Amino acid sequence: MKRLNYCAVAVVLSAMALGCGQQPVVEQVAEYEAMTIATADTEVTSKFSASIRGRQDINIMPQVSGTISSVCVLEGESVKKGEVLFVIDQVPYKAALTTAEANVEAAKAAVETAELTYKSKQELYARSVISEYELSVSKNQLQSAKAAYAQAEAQRVNAANSLSYTEVKAPSAGVVGTIPYRVGALVGPSMAQPLTTVSDNSEMYVYFSINERELLKLTRQFGSMSEALKSLPEPELVLSDGSTYEHKGAIETISGVVDRETGSVSLRAVFPNPGRILLSGSTGNVVLRYMEKNTIVIPCSATYEVQDKTYVYQSVDGKAVSKIIEVSKYDGKNYIVRAGLEAGEVIITEGVAMLRENMPVSLKMQASADCAQAEVADIAAEDAIATEAENNPVSEE
Repeated sequence: MKRLNYCAVAVVLSAMALGCGQQPVVEQVAEYEAMTIATADTEVTSKFSASIRGRQDINIMPQVSGTISSVCVLEGESVKKGEVLFVIDQVPYKAALTTAEANVEAAKAAVETAELTYKSKQELYARSVISEYELSVSKNQLQSAKAAYAQAEAQRVNAANSLSYTEVKAPSAGVVGTIPYRVGALVGPSMAQPLTTVSDNSEMYVYFSINERELLKLTRQFGSMSEALKSLPEPELVLSDGSTYEHKGAIETISGVVDRETGSVSLRAVFPNPGRILLSGSTGNVVLRYMEKNTIVIPCSATYEVQDKTYVYQSVDGKAVSKIIEVSKYDGKNYIVRAGLEAGEVIITEGVAMLRENMPVSLKMQASADCAQAEVADIAAEDAIATEAENNPVSEE
């Protein structure tokens, strides 16, 4: 009897609670910003580490041995082709040339004497005064004299060349490098260190590398490597101090060999250097800017990584579902999507780090589908304004 009373009381209390207006607890779903994927033509900027070399960096080596008697240039001086850089002691080489010239004159006289003898022998043989043997001996003597004359002439040419080599001349126009040797130093062709280096820096070679995957993409896009070379944009050069070089260059060659260690291919660009600002041996960065059609750009904040794989979240039946995508770097805040997303799909763009698989979500769409591209344009405009302010500072009086 008491048990029934307790049940009745419980029913009455439940009825009273419902009568007071209490509602069942409803789980709240968090709201996240999302964007609809759209394609657009996008300017892509790629930056590559580069090394700068003179068009010609020529090591100047002596061709004869001797002591330096004169240094005719200064380090860093601009020289013309054929200008004398060093003079090696000429005394022994002048003496050798004089001796060689004297030997030529003696050999020439011997040839003339042998010719006279041979002509005389021919007349005597015609009169049957001498035998054919004596005539042949005379002829052989003439040929030997001519050979000795040719040998003496060759020695004279060699001596003259050796004397000319005592004046070490610039093989091309350029700028003189360091000069480790001074007057009185003994030099020769077999020494390890050159006398100096002449760098032709009227135009500079800039070497940089791209990965094999990027090269294959360009080759497939344009049909061949030669067509890809023609279609590459004019490169810009960012110097080691962060400034952009005022002249644009041109990409001349693409190596046909892939580096096994880095998996990259070397390219060479040439830049004009009228102000001699670029120096051989310095470094910088090559920047390529080109348009990619129908690209998808998403903010980096819309992605997360697990074991080198990139994911985004989508809403499926009101729940967060992850999806693998392939991306490449675009700028510090956005990625270019290479695979995994198509135009019209919706992805979550905020709070990705807090989401979990199958977590209930509610989406709040962004105002425009191409917000990532607009954000990139804003960043570029801000950078341009900052650069203009740096280049044209306003003085305060």
